[in-house]
Amino acid sequence: DTDRDRSNPEHTETILRALRWLGLDWDEGPVFQSDGVDRHRADALRLLEEGQAYRDFTTAEELAQAREAAKGVGTDVRLPRRRAEAMPAGEAAERAASGEAHAIRFLVPDGETVWDDMVHEEMRFQNATIDDLVILRSDGSPIYNLAVASDDAGQNITHVIRGDDHLSNTPKQILLSEALGHPIPTFGHVPMILGSDGKRLSKRHGATAVGEYEGQGILPEAMANFLALLGWSPGGDLEVMAAEDLVQRFGMDRVLKKSSVFDLKKLDWLSGQYFNSSTAEALEPAVTDVIESAGLATRAELEERR
Repeated sequence: DTDRDRSNPEHTETILRALRWLGLDWDEGPVFQSDGVDRHRADALRLLEEGQAYRDFTTAEELAQAREAAKGVGTDVRLPRRRAEAMPAGEAAERAASGEAHAIRFLVPDGETVWDDMVHEEMRFQNATIDDLVILRSDGSPIYNLAVASDDAGQNITHVIRGDDHLSNTPKQILLSEALGHPIPTFGHVPMILGSDGKRLSKRHGATAVGEYEGQGILPEAMANFLALLGWSPGGDLEVMAAEDLVQRFGMDRVLKKSSVFDLKKLDWLSGQYFNSSTAEALEPAVTDVIESAGLATRAELEERR
């Protein structure tokens, strides 16, 4: 929740309600990234003191000009580093003490960053392709990659499983964890979900929030089953599986590298399978909620008709 403009209690409750509807429970939390902001800042300042980070007084306009000049040339655009290295000893500290606005950037080391991904196997990034990333903004707020590396260590996270759109963030987080002396989690990057047109799933493809499917009459067991099959296969032709079967059969070794398509026809088919195998007693609470929400009858009226 470090993006203050997009984070609010209503969004949090929407996520938690969707998890409850799907029948998914959790051991602790929720944990908010903003709760660790003091630790994040302390980590950034420690890197600065140890010479693994530096103060950057470059303006946004100067950075934009440097990037524009480097387009198509393939030159190094690490303007902030060059300026920091050219600055006389003690000048950066004096300018900061005088109140001059500045960010703190992580000094990306030479070499390459390698990890064994649970889905993509060995991944390699040349560190020369990674800009010296900002870890603390000029207003003192931490940047996502530092916050993640700090929080993973603070919560003793051993495995990080997330979308493969985060692949480019992983070498940055590994480098920060190494610099801070933290253990490196095991990473697994699962494929993104696509719409029927082969493009990344978005609102233009229809409903994208779990709660919207609840309102359309999709059963939660069917939705959980459907979501589990996006990017993962149990093998064979098996598709209809209760939550217990999914937990027993799931393994990262069968997670696919290729993105899956959010197929509404398959979701409708799965929901139909669960409807057909359910009893009237089991379906009554969900059907009652839908009828009442649609204004067709009140709960009391339905009770009278039993």
